[in-house]
Amino acid sequence: MVVALTQRENYLKTVGFSGPEWIPCYVHLSQATRAEYGEALYDIVQAYPQFFPERDTDSAAFRDIQFAPGHRKDEEFTDAWGCVWKSSQDGIEGVVIGHPLADWSALTDYEPPDPLAEGDRGPIDWEAIRRYVAHQKQAGRLTSGGLAHGFLLLRLSYLRGFENLVYDLADDDPRLHELIEVIYSHSQAIIDQWLSMDVDVIEMPEDLGTQSSSLISPAMMAKYVTPVYRRLMEPCRRQGKHVAFHSDGYILGIVDQLLDAGVTIINPQDLCNGIDALAEHLKGRVAIRLDIDRQTVIPYGSRQDIHDLIEEEVRKLGSPAGGLEMIAGIYPPTSPDNVRSLCEAFETYHRYFW
Repeated sequence: MVVALTQRENYLKTVGFSGPEWIPCYVHLSQATRAEYGEALYDIVQAYPQFFPERDTDSAAFRDIQFAPGHRKDEEFTDAWGCVWKSSQDGIEGVVIGHPLADWSALTDYEPPDPLAEGDRGPIDWEAIRRYVAHQKQAGRLTSGGLAHGFLLLRLSYLRGFENLVYDLADDDPRLHELIEVIYSHSQAIIDQWLSMDVDVIEMPEDLGTQSSSLISPAMMAKYVTPVYRRLMEPCRRQGKHVAFHSDGYILGIVDQLLDAGVTIINPQDLCNGIDALAEHLKGRVAIRLDIDRQTVIPYGSRQDIHDLIEEEVRKLGSPAGGLEMIAGIYPPTSPDNVRSLCEAFETYHRYFW
C-alpha cells in the first residue's frame, strides 16, 4: 500500500528536489481584503482549506477585523526600534515617517530592543513560542521561524531614512558599519532562539527590489549587506536548516549573491522578474517559492487569465523532482471571484507532474 506524504514530508521533498507528490500552494488574505469582503472570503476558505495555512474556522474572523499595529489608517505607531509608522489604508502596512537615527548624533545613546523580550511591535514570549513549536513537531507539522520583515537593509532605511542611508553608503560612513553590527547582533540572537528549537526552515524577509532594479546597486549589496546575510545564514546551514529569503521587486541582478550567502529557498515576485528569466536563472539551482502576481492578473484578470498564468508558471518553473512552491498575497481590489479562480487554478495544477 502506498502511503501519501504528510504536508511536512512533501514540503521538504519539494525544497530538497527529492520527489514530492504535489506543489505546495498557499493563499494569504491581507487584513484589508478581509475587511472589504468579509464572509464571501470565508466561504472560499472553507471550500479550499488546503490552500489557506492561516485559515479561520470562525466566520467572525471575517467580520470583526482587528487591524495590526502599523496597519491602521492615519494612526501613527512607534515600533520597538523607535521608528514611527503611518498607514493610509486600514489593513495595509504603512511606511516609516519618523526615523530615530535621522541625526547620527542620536546613535551615541541609542538602545535597540531586547530581542529576548521585545518583538518589533510588542512583547515576545519565547517560552510560549517554544511550546508551540514543540506541539507542531509532535504533530508532524513543518516548523519555521525567522526574522522580522525588513531586518537589515530596510531596517537601516527605517532608522536613518532612505536618503540619509544612500549618502551613508556612498560615503562609507563608519557609523553605518557600527549600526549594521547592532542590527546583526540583534538578528543573530533571534536566529539562535529558532535554531535552539530545531525548526525546519529559517525565514529571512527583506524587500530589495524596485519594479525594475535592485534597491541599491549590486556592488553596494556585496559590500554592506550580503556579508551580513552570510554571517546570519552560516549557522543555519551548518545545522542543516533551509534558509528562505523573501524579496519583493526585481532581484535578478543580486540573486546570485543571495544564493552564495546560503539561501536554499528564494521567494521572488513572478512578473516583476519575468517567468522565463526566473526559469533560466534559478530553476534547478534553488527552490523557488514563487510570489504570484498581485498587480495585474490576479486583481484585474479574468478567470481564464488566472488559470493561464498558473499553468504557465507550473510548466516553466516546476518539475517532477520538485523545486517549486507557490504563494499568493491577496490585497484590494482583488475580488472574491478572483480569489476563487486562483484556488481553482491551484487545485487544477498543483499535481500537474503527478
